[in-house]
Amino acid sequence: MPERRDLLVEIGTEELPPRALPELSNVFAEMLSGELAGAGLSYGVVQRFATPRRLAVLIADLAERQPDQVIERKGPPVASAFDDMGNPSAAAQGFARSCGVGVESLQTVETDKGTWLYYRLTRPGEDTRRLLPAMVNNALARLPIPKRMRWGAGETEFVRPVHWVVLLFGHEVIDTEILGIRTGRETRGHRFHHPQALTIAAPGEYGALLESEGKVVADFAARRNRIRQQVQHAAVALGGEARIDEALLDEVTALVEWPQALAGNFDATFLDIPPEVLTTTMQGNQRYFPIVSREGCLLPHFIAISNIQSAQPDAVRAGNERVIRPRFIDAAFFWQQDRKTRLASRRDALKAMVFQERLGSLFDKTERVEQLAAFVASEISADVAHARRAAALSKCDLVTDLVFEFPNLQGVMGRYYAAGDGEPEAVAVALDEQYMPRHAGDGLPRTGVGQALALAERIDTLVGIFAIGHRPTGEKDPFGLRRAAVGVLRIIIERELPLDLEAMLSHAATGLAGKIDATAVVPEVFDYIMERLRTYYSDRGIAPDVINAVMARRPTRPLDFDRRVRAVQAFRQLPEADSLASANKRIANILKQAGALGPIQIDERLLRDAPERELYRHVETLSREVEPLFEEGRYQPALAKLAALRQPVDRFFDEVLVMAEDEKLKDNRIALLNRLSSLFLRAADLSRLQ
Repeated sequence: MPERRDLLVEIGTEELPPRALPELSNVFAEMLSGELAGAGLSYGVVQRFATPRRLAVLIADLAERQPDQVIERKGPPVASAFDDMGNPSAAAQGFARSCGVGVESLQTVETDKGTWLYYRLTRPGEDTRRLLPAMVNNALARLPIPKRMRWGAGETEFVRPVHWVVLLFGHEVIDTEILGIRTGRETRGHRFHHPQALTIAAPGEYGALLESEGKVVADFAARRNRIRQQVQHAAVALGGEARIDEALLDEVTALVEWPQALAGNFDATFLDIPPEVLTTTMQGNQRYFPIVSREGCLLPHFIAISNIQSAQPDAVRAGNERVIRPRFIDAAFFWQQDRKTRLASRRDALKAMVFQERLGSLFDKTERVEQLAAFVASEISADVAHARRAAALSKCDLVTDLVFEFPNLQGVMGRYYAAGDGEPEAVAVALDEQYMPRHAGDGLPRTGVGQALALAERIDTLVGIFAIGHRPTGEKDPFGLRRAAVGVLRIIIERELPLDLEAMLSHAATGLAGKIDATAVVPEVFDYIMERLRTYYSDRGIAPDVINAVMARRPTRPLDFDRRVRAVQAFRQLPEADSLASANKRIANILKQAGALGPIQIDERLLRDAPERELYRHVETLSREVEPLFEEGRYQPALAKLAALRQPVDRFFDEVLVMAEDEKLKDNRIALLNRLSSLFLRAADLSRLQ
């Protein structure tokens, strides 16, 4: 059993990009542990560390050397390896050369098929210390860094300039060069609280040493949790609750090494501005955490996270308050100015804003979306007039000062301005809901008008962009078509809307007729959108073959598709499922051999054998029971009833020769199978199930 030591690798740098830090840390640990595993080196727990100035990995109980490697090769039979005089044949000599030895070094081995030449070599494992430098360099080279930078006069490249590197194996420094820096055992503490070097005696001391002496909480998760607790505690002291955005929490964690929460205040008169504006300013511009009351109303306080423990916290607090005030003043001015102009009167300004050169302006797009939203609204029994009005106003807030300053508030500000103009509530709400879902896991539009507008906006974009040939390729998706497609599916399925996707796409293509002929791309756009369902269902634990079984039937209503998927998923849990899936495969092959769909008329007089008569009776009886269920889209109870066919189907295939010599008998039996298959196909092609 090889001896074991802990390994510490630390890369000390200039401030790393905060949003990339968690991924850099995770990938560095994964790549390094992968290098060790690939070399056959066993190890224990892997711990990641990441701060603005360092990436580090601590690996416990790493073997000091590789295990010995046994190389074994079997050569030619002894009978053909030597001649009558005992001289080695060409085959024996060639085998020895390929092993790098002489024939005399080969052994023989007895098997049940005779005696063979054999080569065996035990190669001692490499010392881990010799392997580590290359492994660390390989791991660093594979980090996801879009653009590497150089510094000084050297040729070394990394995400940021490197100032120190620790490579400690047990108590021993692995003396080498990493990223142009000689390795050692000295790390650095906090840039202000402890800029001096800290000497690490052993890897296991790393985190505790940095925290106790260096004023650095090196563990990202621990630092993140400390910030959360500090923010929550400070909010309670202010009589409110902290609104903690997880992405902001990650970013702040990546910006500090010694977090200190400080509460600040602002003038309560600013609360007259929509809270989303204030929140965006605090979170996006200043990286502050807003405070809300228990009722969810914004309070005139915020919490900032400082990277130093100041001897004058009041001065730091005043500085933060001073910085945010002019931003709030600007926001208040924009809010007041924007409300002087009605939203509807901004429509003409959209004519000067290009949506896409060949598809026209944003004004053109809103006119197309108006027609499509009205069509969708009528299909889901939403107010058509409100849908038209919402579509007409849908992009007007893009030319307001506040949205120009805060683009992520598009739609949100449209809702406020429309409500202030006296527009119907359904119209105002829809202006916000048109952008839902804004990201993965986001909420969906709740109102019918909002759903109609959200769908129309996305579908017009999808059809138009496909029509001009700008389909997503690889990583390039400048118009966000993947996100738009998933949004369409989520809204229809999760809001249970009985919409025909193909019909909506065709309607959108008609609306584009004045700009481009989009009719030909409708099938392609349909397939593109429906393909997004593979990931959608995969994330929900649905197996690919279930999706394939439903895809084969090409339902055009996503909600109907969803009901079929859930029905097939439930069906495959039944004890009869495997047998009936196999039977459907067999039937599909038989029908394929029969050509086209095969015979479809069943002649009862030709049902001679008991198993085929029994199967026919079951099929006819169940048909009357399940057809109404299929018509109502109740696929799950229908398939559950069809599971009763397992026994008669099994008996039929066991005892009846389908391809009988008598053509009439054969055709009649194929017709029976065709009838049976058509029942299952009302839900899905079960022959696709594995």
